Amino acid sequence: MILEAKDIVFGYQKRRPVLDGVCLRAEQDERVALTAPSGVGKTTLCQLLAGYLQPWSGQISLDQKPLPQKGYCPVQMIWQHPEKAVDPYLRLKDTLAEGGDLDPGILEGLGIEKDWLNRFPGELSGGEIQRFCIARALGEQTKFIIADEISTMLDLITQSQIWTFLLTEIQRRNIGLIFVSHSEALTKRVATRRVTLLAEKKQAGA
Repeated sequence: MILEAKDIVFGYQKRRPVLDGVCLRAEQDERVALTAPSGVGKTTLCQLLAGYLQPWSGQISLDQKPLPQKGYCPVQMIWQHPEKAVDPYLRLKDTLAEGGDLDPGILEGLGIEKDWLNRFPGELSGGEIQRFCIARALGEQTKFIIADEISTMLDLITQSQIWTFLLTEIQRRNIGLIFVSHSEALTKRVATRRVTLLAEKKQAGA
């Protein structure tokens, strides 16, 4: 299965695109590190790849088909700030339900305690909420994960636990991964390939 962006143009102001002519291709057995200087559009591209934003022109496709506009998207995004990625008024068991069917082993693997399920996000730490966000993204229909600086705000122990589990799970299920990280050590550990989003032409290439 292939996730592909072709000739993507997108911006927040009509007169000035943030991304202009971006192309990116990732296969399901890859772990692609997306690198670029700050402000070039890495997070924007992540949101486009996961279907949260629609390009002005160009196409995002999964196996040559557009991403679904309704229902569960097989390309799931994990965000840098987990507290902003969940509904503060939903109990966390309901947040998990948004991901559809979920292997119970995922909760155990992520260290999610049973009594957390009935809590609201404001009652847990950022690292605990991020575990829920990762679990939600790993529904049975997921084919690609887009991870945008998912451990930057977390302590080193939690970072290690989260990445160790996530890498094991995506390898077990053959889920593709595109990720952004400013940690060179993490990038070397995780990536099978790097793609650079260039500042001048806004073009992603190997």
